[in-house]
Amino acid sequence: MRKIALIVLLALALSGCRKESTSFIVQVSLGGWNSPDYSAEQIIDRLDAVIRRIPVKAVIIGWSTDKDIYWRVGRYLHGQKIDMFLWLPVFAETEDMCENSPALDLWGNVPANYDLTAGEGFRFNCPSDAESVADIIDIYDSCFSDCGFDGVFLDRIRTQSFVSGVSGVLSCGCPGCSELFLEEGVDLQEVRDAWEAKGDEFFSVSGYTPQEGFVFADPLAAAFFKAKGKIVSESVATVADCFRNHGLKVGMDLYAPFMAPFVGQDYAILSEHADFIKPMLYRQTFAPAGMGFEYDLLKKAVPGASGYPDFAMDAEFLNSQLEAMEPYSCAKFPGIEINYREGVAPTSPQYILESLDAVLSHGFDGAVLSWNIMEAPVNHIDCLKKYK
Repeated sequence: MRKIALIVLLALALSGCRKESTSFIVQVSLGGWNSPDYSAEQIIDRLDAVIRRIPVKAVIIGWSTDKDIYWRVGRYLHGQKIDMFLWLPVFAETEDMCENSPALDLWGNVPANYDLTAGEGFRFNCPSDAESVADIIDIYDSCFSDCGFDGVFLDRIRTQSFVSGVSGVLSCGCPGCSELFLEEGVDLQEVRDAWEAKGDEFFSVSGYTPQEGFVFADPLAAAFFKAKGKIVSESVATVADCFRNHGLKVGMDLYAPFMAPFVGQDYAILSEHADFIKPMLYRQTFAPAGMGFEYDLLKKAVPGASGYPDFAMDAEFLNSQLEAMEPYSCAKFPGIEINYREGVAPTSPQYILESLDAVLSHGFDGAVLSWNIMEAPVNHIDCLKKYK
């Protein structure tokens, strides 16, 4: 009897240690604020087909103002015990909904934007403008607060990237941001003078590790990007805290760790104000946020800067970015492309499986299947059945 009891106890212990099945978060992109790209019926049909194949924890959907879609999709999801998050842009794409204060570079100019599709112009606003922050909350309150959302997923929580060249990352230089930089010990006039005197060398780095990121050779460059990360991320934290104080969960769309400092995203600050983060670990995206796409733009923008390694967008590099995420305490759901778009996201089942195997090898909570489940080929979903 004692032997049988020991066997039972051992079996129970092993059962308790067994990892739960992988959980996924999926995204439904409706396009811009007006004229949603899909009907509620189309969305529910696709989500139903996906949920029958793989375990889904939550759905991120937005950002059309068509409430009927959210009411109907929300009823379906809640019947499946699945959370619904509003996909909400913060520092860009809001020009149709409220007044905007465009972000300025250090020369007082508006950096160029990048038009990917209708409703995605990547036109960034000042990240420290208190009115802009208040407007985001007002947009939610007036358009979405009665739609049954369990949380919000904050997108465009950064400045422009090297899509606009050096002008994009040396921002925002408006009077309000200039004062905030001064409070952090950084005079933007000195940064401007240093860039004009040194040129590309201002961006040179002396090393890189996944844990520390790039080490800038110029102390002023290091101080600028540290201060920028604090200014932008604390503004995002203000938005996130407003939503969390209203009982909503908060997810955040982040650049991959190695590029995040250039766009003002400080993981240490942001992770303290999020229920989960979604670093966009896009190795097969040739558009903003694609890891290789953004890194190539950096090297083209400052070809005279030294110290930047030639990163291959392979599994080894992916693991380095996953390693960089490990210290942060909130839930981590790295974003992996599952949709297919020729010339923009030429993904495959093999690529998806390679990426997810890497994510799960680090013991993370799961992954966000990005960035539009409506455009995902069936075989890109079916290949995930192994994780059920």
